[in-house]
Amino acid sequence: MNALIILSLLVVLMLTGMPISISLGLTVLSFLFFLTEVPIESVALKLFTGIEKFEIMAIPFFILAGNFLTHGGVARRMIAFATSMVGHWHGGLGLGGVLACALFAAVSGSSPATVVAIGSILMPAMVKAGFPKGFGAGVITTSGALGILIPPSIVMVMYSVSTNTSVGALFMAGVIPGLLLAFFLGLTTWYRAKKNNYPCQPKASWGERWVSFRKAIWGLLLIVVVMGGIYTGIFTPTEAAAMSAVYAFFVAVFVYKDMGLKDVPRVLLSSANMSAMLLYIITNAVLFSFLLTHENIPQQLADNMIGTGVGVIGFLLISNVLLLVAGNFMEPSSIVLILAPILFPIAMKLGIDPVHFGIIMVVNMEVGMCHPPVGLNLYVASGITKMGITELTVAVWPWLLTMLGFLVMVTYWPTLSLWLPRMMGMVN
Repeated sequence: MNALIILSLLVVLMLTGMPISISLGLTVLSFLFFLTEVPIESVALKLFTGIEKFEIMAIPFFILAGNFLTHGGVARRMIAFATSMVGHWHGGLGLGGVLACALFAAVSGSSPATVVAIGSILMPAMVKAGFPKGFGAGVITTSGALGILIPPSIVMVMYSVSTNTSVGALFMAGVIPGLLLAFFLGLTTWYRAKKNNYPCQPKASWGERWVSFRKAIWGLLLIVVVMGGIYTGIFTPTEAAAMSAVYAFFVAVFVYKDMGLKDVPRVLLSSANMSAMLLYIITNAVLFSFLLTHENIPQQLADNMIGTGVGVIGFLLISNVLLLVAGNFMEPSSIVLILAPILFPIAMKLGIDPVHFGIIMVVNMEVGMCHPPVGLNLYVASGITKMGITELTVAVWPWLLTMLGFLVMVTYWPTLSLWLPRMMGMVN
């Protein structure tokens, strides 16, 4: 009964158009004040202890690093390198976009940032080369979603905060699925380009490839700094985030010199605004999780679901459907912070690995970012391509089907996610 009241109150507040974060906070406070006798002091204490986590510090640092890279010319050099490597195949510029998105995802941790950085440069070039605008939009919108699967990933940090799962293990688990999804998206791009006889780029010589690689090397080295530092144990994921911010600042201002020191305050302010928004959502989600735990709702749901005889296969199917439906109404951060505290205890009772379940949630978030009505990548791509949401939705469907097929593979083949962290001794 309490679960129904909480859910109904949350849905009603969201339907009024109220932001998710405020809806969460008002739901919690209204229920606690009117239907329980929980003292306000305990709520304040839980709020403070809930966000006092070292891992949360990684979020503003990764956002800052991504903003420095987006404004600092790194994306342009990565596109040039990617195109020199695969541009001579069918749909060469599109394949270069997929590869560039994968590379930029490995240094930014954000899907919208990847779409903006790669799409704003690549889309005009694709249209000029004779590609239909819809083809380029489909490539960039879906490939940009790699930003939350290929580590470092802000969404993975949020899942870690919600479930106390190792951030390092999650990052490592995202490597192989991220690269495999990039391959499948590239394969879809190549097939459609070959089928429709879209143009190819002239094949670059090895000398030209070396020049483009040398120009992009400073941005690519950030992948080594962050992932290499985490995997070798030199620093934690949070420390890696701080290192990436400092490194990105150094590269953008002093190496590539695409930014001046006068531009730094603007980037800092933009990063602070985005970080404050996410941290506010996290704060209210911590309260929501506290309310669910206090009312014993996740445990009751777990017992009821297991009592119905739903096994691992059935639960994962239900979870995917629920997450995909939630993707119609909420952005990834909110989905993870609301649904992870509910689904995670059930997954643990069924013996599902927490890292594997985290990757499943992240892939669901990727799909949600690419379909209406609130797919964040769609809106970002719409601003870049000047295409309507309906038109964009039609354009992305071949790649979206590919992502849905990949979701099934990730869901029911846990080794795909867990092999690398197991090799590194991070999971059993």
